[in-house]
Amino acid sequence: MAHKKLLTIGECMVEMAPDGAGKYDMNFAGDTLNTAWYARRCLGDDPAYHVGYLTCAGEDAVSDRMLAFLESSGIETDHITRIADRTVGLYMIQLDNGERSFAYWRDTSAAKLLAADPARLDAAFDGESILLFSGITLAILSPDHRQNLIDALSRARANGAEVVFDTNIRPRLWENAEATKDWLSKAAAIADIMLPSFDEEEVMFGDKKPADTALRYRNLGAHTVIVKNGADELYAWSKGEGGFTLHPDPVQPVDSTAAGDSFNAGFLTARMKGADLTEALRAGMALSAQVVLHRGALVKL
Repeated sequence: MAHKKLLTIGECMVEMAPDGAGKYDMNFAGDTLNTAWYARRCLGDDPAYHVGYLTCAGEDAVSDRMLAFLESSGIETDHITRIADRTVGLYMIQLDNGERSFAYWRDTSAAKLLAADPARLDAAFDGESILLFSGITLAILSPDHRQNLIDALSRARANGAEVVFDTNIRPRLWENAEATKDWLSKAAAIADIMLPSFDEEEVMFGDKKPADTALRYRNLGAHTVIVKNGADELYAWSKGEGGFTLHPDPVQPVDSTAAGDSFNAGFLTARMKGADLTEALRAGMALSAQVVLHRGALVKL
């Protein structure tokens, strides 16, 4: 039976995105938040499906605006904890021919404490949900809190939850390459579905081809591995269907900021609706292809 709940875990930040006229627009975004936002769009207003977000926020005006934005977007905020003397992180996007780079300001981000309380995590995670987290989620946490999150997800998985991990590798957020590889591998070991991107895996792990990435995560225990590959062919593997490739339709990207995040949303919500693996992959690819034609992380389609 398909899961009807999706809970994504991570950091929602203030996004400053170029508007094309030399100015910046202010929005809220963040990898796992982007996936939640697009997932809610894909699922519409159907009350049978729930999309929630787990993070921490401050008690300041910017945090108030963030929660109001999430609620107005149909994203449930029951699992967001408010922390005094903390606020929301900020990032700025710079674009070069559609490819993005980021500058971050997150020293006082409340989200860095999202896994401080294991009991809170256990209360939020249930066996009826898809639980999505990312390498960025892990990277912003202290080592002890990373382990808290991994342990809580493992317990939820044992109780029936489906754990999904997008490695989303951002080397500058980690202590060093060895820590990155170690923690990503620990997290992958408790995931049912892996959603890595080949360009990042190639650099960090030395993979020669997407099938190498899939094999590495298969060996860690995932039952499904989807290796996203930009404009090149996607490689998918599952225990039931083995390995195969799909070719995306060619598009000319304007901004690839949320390409992978929106793919995740299209893919996961299609599975929630009962689609088979290939149908769900095509849904993810189709959504991502639309999103990259617009500027910013969250675009109305």
